[in-house]
Amino acid sequence: MNSHAKPRSREVVDCAYKLHVEAGPGLLETVYEVVLAKMLEKRGLTVKRQMPIPINLMGLTFDEGFRADLLIENLLLVELKSVENLAPVHSKQVLTYLRLLNLPLGLLINFGASTFKEGCKRIVRNHKDFASSRLRVNQNPEDITL
Repeated sequence: MNSHAKPRSREVVDCAYKLHVEAGPGLLETVYEVVLAKMLEKRGLTVKRQMPIPINLMGLTFDEGFRADLLIENLLLVELKSVENLAPVHSKQVLTYLRLLNLPLGLLINFGASTFKEGCKRIVRNHKDFASSRLRVNQNPEDITL
């Protein structure tokens, strides 16, 4: 894994936690996205919002279809939700985005959760160190304990 993605993830988690405490659940996802992006930019990080994710399929390349909520320093994908409960498809969505962008690490943050800890998931693609990984490809997300 890119050693630069981990410190970026700490910055994102710190800002997202502060945002969750300040704003609480119940706002639209786009509100959390704008505010979190601004918070990260104030810390000097490069943030891209709603970045198209290119798809290569059957000899065709196109940008329609998927958009990453936040891409931090071209190293870390952040997918935001504002729902009561995350569904297994949300983790699969992040894994798909990581694969398409060829990135090792992503964060899935649900601002709709009652606590930040409950709503924040670290997702690692093709990770071999099973002791430190929260979620691995081909593992049922419902079987994971945080």
